[in-house]
Amino acid sequence: MHLKHRVTLYFGAILLSAALALSLAACSEPELVVIATSGDYHPFNFVNDDGEIDGLEREMGEELCRRADLACEWVLNDWETMIPDLVAEEFDAILAGMSITAEREERIDFTEAYYPPTPSVYLARAGEGDAAIQGTIGATANTIYSDYFTEQGTPFVSLDGSTDLADALLSGVVDASLVDHGYAVEKLAEYEGQIAIVGPEVSLDRGLGIGVRKGGGLKEKLDEALASMKADGSLNTLLVKWVGEGSSTFE
Repeated sequence: MHLKHRVTLYFGAILLSAALALSLAACSEPELVVIATSGDYHPFNFVNDDGEIDGLEREMGEELCRRADLACEWVLNDWETMIPDLVAEEFDAILAGMSITAEREERIDFTEAYYPPTPSVYLARAGEGDAAIQGTIGATANTIYSDYFTEQGTPFVSLDGSTDLADALLSGVVDASLVDHGYAVEKLAEYEGQIAIVGPEVSLDRGLGIGVRKGGGLKEKLDEALASMKADGSLNTLLVKWVGEGSSTFE
């Protein structure tokens, strides 16, 4: 073979190898996923003293992204517009203590639950007893609790998402509030001896899940990562770490 042809083929092979390497590198870059949370629902999500998003969902979400080979970016979003903004592609996933319900599934998809389905409970000031639920009931607006009371025709005080329900109880704004199990466990420990569970339990959802847009592949990736965390016990460890020893866990 003529030397010129050999040189041409040699450098052509180098260029081809370089192009393939760049192509493979591009393919191996993690998919960017923007996750929205509300930042006001301790211990699931909150903004810490350093101004960073923190809590169970942040730590769990980072681990899910690592296992699913996704690059996570976190943003704060108003609770009231979480689902419309997800549908409008303002972000890719909702990780904000959102309950899995049939009504919400008409608009978005959910992953498998990362907090097990557990009946919600009423909280009241310690010593008030079951009579507290006959008084002024509080519920955060635009939640399954406000929807429940509206459907039941039960009068209630609508509280915005920035209002801590335990503070509303202790300050006398409301006499009782219906909350999810995980929130109740954490608040009972935080305000030991000041608040208590009263009245009947109420089943309203199928646990807490990550909301994603319909028709994409993100649900499958997150479900696979969640399954691995359930299988190796790391999800239960995080639940107990952030919610407390009374947290519901997966068998």
